[in-house]
Amino acid sequence: MRYLSILFALLIVGCNQDSTHRSELKLNASPVVGDVGMRSAKVWCQLASGNQLEKPYVYLLDSADQRMVATPMASAQLGDCFQLQLSDLSPGTRYRYFIGDEHGTLLSEMLTIRTQPLWQYRTDPPELNFLLGSCTYINEPEYDRPGEPYGGGYGIFNTMAQEDFDAMLWLGDNVYLREADVGSLSGFVHRYTHTRSLPEMQALLSKGSHYAIWDDHDFGPNDCDGSWIHPDWSRAAFEAFWPNPDSGIPTATELNTTHFLYGDVEFFLLDNRSHRVNHDMGPEKRQVLGEAQRNWLLNALRNSRAPFKLLAIGGQMVSDAAIYENFAQFPEERALLFNAIDELDIRGVVFLSGDRHNSELSKLKLPGGNWIYDLTVSPLTSGSYDHEDEPNTNREPGTMVGLRNYGVLNVAGPRKERVLTMTVKDAEGRALWTRSIDAGQGHALQ
Repeated sequence: MRYLSILFALLIVGCNQDSTHRSELKLNASPVVGDVGMRSAKVWCQLASGNQLEKPYVYLLDSADQRMVATPMASAQLGDCFQLQLSDLSPGTRYRYFIGDEHGTLLSEMLTIRTQPLWQYRTDPPELNFLLGSCTYINEPEYDRPGEPYGGGYGIFNTMAQEDFDAMLWLGDNVYLREADVGSLSGFVHRYTHTRSLPEMQALLSKGSHYAIWDDHDFGPNDCDGSWIHPDWSRAAFEAFWPNPDSGIPTATELNTTHFLYGDVEFFLLDNRSHRVNHDMGPEKRQVLGEAQRNWLLNALRNSRAPFKLLAIGGQMVSDAAIYENFAQFPEERALLFNAIDELDIRGVVFLSGDRHNSELSKLKLPGGNWIYDLTVSPLTSGSYDHEDEPNTNREPGTMVGLRNYGVLNVAGPRKERVLTMTVKDAEGRALWTRSIDAGQGHALQ
C-alpha cells in the first residue's frame, strides 16, 4: 500500500500544479504503444510545440497498481518525439501507465499496456484480433490542392476505437506528404505532426499496440521509388513517429523492413520503396522488393512455423491487373517470388496491402496446390473509388468495396486448426463482407 499511497500523492500533486505550468505541458497526440512482446513494449509520445520540458517520463504501474516506476524517455531528436523501450515486464500482464514530467504532472490519461501471453508448450494459442487500414489523408487547406477536399470521414477512427483489438496495422500512406513538405525534413515532421494530432484519431491511438509500413506518400513524392533522393528524411521521420520493431535486414540495413510474432501469427513488414525500380525501366531492371529483401523474406518464410504468415506491403501483390503500381507490373519479380513460395511449399501466406483506395480480396492457387491471398484494405479517410471493372481475375467475388472502410482480422481455434477470419467494415462499423481461411483444411478459403 505504501507504493499506492505514493502514486495517489503524485497524482494529487500533478493535478494541483500551478495552472500556468500545466498549460505549458501538453502532448501533441495520445501516446502510442508498439512492439509489444512478452517481456517488453515501446511507448511513444510527442510534446506539443512550445513546451519547456527537457524530457517526459513514463510512469508504469504493475498489474496490482501497487508499485510505480518512473523512467525518462529517450528523445528521437526530431519533432519533439520521444520513445521508451520498457523491459523486464511479465508475460500476459496488464499494466497501467501515464506520461508525465519529472514531478509527476500528468501529460496524458491513464492508459493500458497488455503484454503477450506465454502460451507455447502450455496451452493452445490465444485468440487474436487485429485492425487494418491505409490511406489516411487529413485535410490542411493551406497546403491542399484547390477544390473539393480530398480527405474526410474522420469519424471512422472513433468507430475503430470501439473494436476489441490487440494491434492495429497501418498499411502505408499513413500520411500524405504535400508538395510543400517533400523539400525538407521539417516538412516531413510537419505532415506527421499534423496528421497525428487529429482529434478523432486519439482514442484509437491510445488503445492496443500499433505497427506501420510506408508507401509512396509517406516515403516521398507520389509514386516515388528508389530514385527518391532523400530516403534519409523518410526513414528519420518514420522512426521518430512509429514505435515499430527495429528495422533493416543483415544484407540491407537501409530497408524499412522488419518482422514480429504476435501469438502464433508471424508478421513481415516489407519495404516496397527503397529498392524499387520503375516498371517502365524494363524487364532486366524493374523490381519492387529487390534481391536482398526477396531472399531474406523467402528464407524467413521457410523457417516460420506460423499457421498464417501475414506480409504487410503498400501495393497489391496477387491481383493480376497490370495497372498503376500493382505487382503485376513487375512480372519477372512476381514470378520469382511466387514460384519460390510454391517450390519451397510455404503455406499460409496472406499479403496485407493498401494503396488502391478500394478494398478487395485476391487469391491465387499455385501449381503445387497451395493458395496465396492478398487482402487489400483502403482507404481510411482519403478519396475512395469502386474498381469493380478492373481486370483482376484473381478477385474473390463480392469483395470489392469502393468506399471508406477498415479491416478486421480474427485468428482463433486450436493450435493445429487455426482459422483466419477477414472482415471489411464501413465507417460506421457495419460488416460489408467476411471470408475465412482454415489452416486445418489446407488454407482453403471458406
